Amino acid sequence: MILSGSRRSLRCDRFARRRCRVPSFRLGIYVFKDVEIVDFAAPHGVFSVARRFNPELDAFLIADAMRPVQAQAGFTVLPNYSFIDEPAMDAFLVPGGYGTRQELNNGRLHEYVRSLPQSTLLTSVCTGSWIYGKMGLLDGLQATNRKEPDKVEQTPPGMAPIDRLAVIAPKARISRARVVDQGRIITAGGITSGMEMGFHLLRRAGHDEKFIAEVARVMEYSAAYDVYRNDRA
Repeated sequence: MILSGSRRSLRCDRFARRRCRVPSFRLGIYVFKDVEIVDFAAPHGVFSVARRFNPELDAFLIADAMRPVQAQAGFTVLPNYSFIDEPAMDAFLVPGGYGTRQELNNGRLHEYVRSLPQSTLLTSVCTGSWIYGKMGLLDGLQATNRKEPDKVEQTPPGMAPIDRLAVIAPKARISRARVVDQGRIITAGGITSGMEMGFHLLRRAGHDEKFIAEVARVMEYSAAYDVYRNDRA
């Protein structure tokens, strides 16, 4: 639903205290078999709440085909688009999860990423940055990944996901920041870092800190936001 001009002005006055342009921004989130639930649900949730203040924000799910996708733990989602639909978007996000091991060699995904306009941000949460690393897109750039391993993610034994990123993308400069913004490519750390990715994309969409802090407040996330808001590279 698009707000009327008068209601939109009220929203602008509340956050900017002056006449303002409402930024529009579309976030496409890739989902695949055994994707980590929080990795894609967290940024989607941030945009869902932010839409209450700016209906020009949108987040949706993309898959390689229009069929149900089973995430980890049997959680199943329905994508809004498939690759062949070529939906317009301002940012494309690759989440992590155990399924990224298969996605490392998914030629359809790699082709789709390469086909996106240069104006489209390429973003990731957790082990999603492995995909960009495998494609050579992180060469010479700072990037991050999940830093805390578990028994499933520790493959090979003794190697945390962020250390494996260094193997997959040896020309990347590994950072332990929660969010790493290198211009077109933005990577976030593990699992709950998807929250910070969502907030950072609001920032890249043109929203100010007052707007983002209000979204965090409504989500009852203010304390965590204050801790992590500057954990960026």
